[in-house]
Amino acid sequence: MFTKRVKARLPWLEHVAEEPSLVEILPSDQEEISVRTRRGSLCLTCRGSRLLCGKSRCPLLIRASKLQKTVKMISGEELNGTSPPGVFVGRFGYPKVRAGPLIPPERGDTSLMDRPEGWLGLPVDQIVSFRVSLIRASFKADVRKPWLAGRLYEETLEAALASRPVDAEAKLSSPPRASLLLDAEVQPMGPLAPVEDIRADAVPWDPGLEKAHYDKDLRASEAVLELYSRGVEVSGIQRAFSVGAFGLSHLRRMVPTRWSITAVDDIISARLREKVKSYDSISEYRIYRLEAYGNRWVVLMMPGVWTYESIEAWYPGTTWNPSGDVAFVGDSEGPLGRTEYASMGGCYYAARLAVAEALARERRQARVIVWREIHRDQLMPLGVWLVRESVRAALRNPPSRFQTLEEALREVGSFLKLPLQFWLRVSDTLFSYRQETLAPYL
Repeated sequence: MFTKRVKARLPWLEHVAEEPSLVEILPSDQEEISVRTRRGSLCLTCRGSRLLCGKSRCPLLIRASKLQKTVKMISGEELNGTSPPGVFVGRFGYPKVRAGPLIPPERGDTSLMDRPEGWLGLPVDQIVSFRVSLIRASFKADVRKPWLAGRLYEETLEAALASRPVDAEAKLSSPPRASLLLDAEVQPMGPLAPVEDIRADAVPWDPGLEKAHYDKDLRASEAVLELYSRGVEVSGIQRAFSVGAFGLSHLRRMVPTRWSITAVDDIISARLREKVKSYDSISEYRIYRLEAYGNRWVVLMMPGVWTYESIEAWYPGTTWNPSGDVAFVGDSEGPLGRTEYASMGGCYYAARLAVAEALARERRQARVIVWREIHRDQLMPLGVWLVRESVRAALRNPPSRFQTLEEALREVGSFLKLPLQFWLRVSDTLFSYRQETLAPYL
């Protein structure tokens, strides 16, 4: 990565965007923006006009057009809007980070803007609009002692625990900074706005979150599990977890949002896994499928004790594989779980949560493989939520049932585009079958 300083106006956007005013995405022509890109990135060469990335639409221009609309709704150094509720905690500079509530420059029912449980099936443009509309009203905080930020932290905590959207006002130390990252692979993100003061309307807290917050003898992990058992949505638990709302009084810490998402997925799925292991095994082979946002998902369930594996195949021209051959990444675990963090990151734990939920509902255990193909028509990365909600949705569909593994694999091969032999070669779970039972497929 490298950083280059340029003037606010980006003339090439005038020639390729539908709206010439797209160049006005920054508050003032006198502002400078930070432009980051990978060396050799196609974005500066393509400029949105030739679609050199192979996608049907330019991800950069989608983000830019939505960002422009957000910035146009902001005037001066006052921000008024309704938080979904939502908060964010950054990770750069840890343990001293930027944090604060997410406030869009509009009022009303904004609850869907920061509730990924309701996003699957929505148009990509609408999801991007949600993302870039949430202005990050931020202040500096030490994650070990966030309360030293005074009112700023108190109001952020109020937003994290609120039971419904919160009307809020923020006094900014400078206008929101709208940065356009010249990289088609960056997740959409709203402007950053340093704040001097935040005032939010009084809104009742979620009863479960409030109870866990005031219990200073309840460990954070147990608070997460208790809230989940009470039906609190995972995104709501993650939000409160990130601002340090749970845990023993002397151990409470803010947790960067990205880390809190994975931590909550891991805590819940690990507990569900232990419960699932006490149930009888399924008695047949099952295939669950889903296609969404340029992704193809297959969940294969097989009789046996709990085993879980997640494998992703990134086609050339996709987010983490800009060129070359198809790239595979995967991790697995047996009945005892893992002793190391999964190399594929949060996606592993998000899918594991969805799988463990489905088996717990049925009171069964199984050996499970989650296969994911990411094709070039995935316009841009949307976040780990996409993994969790996609696998959840796939497992809500009626499965195809088979009596033999060979029959099940033929069904898998008919849905995924990559030849089945490539999937079998990288699977740890199916390793013992490769030389004998699966020889014809290799």
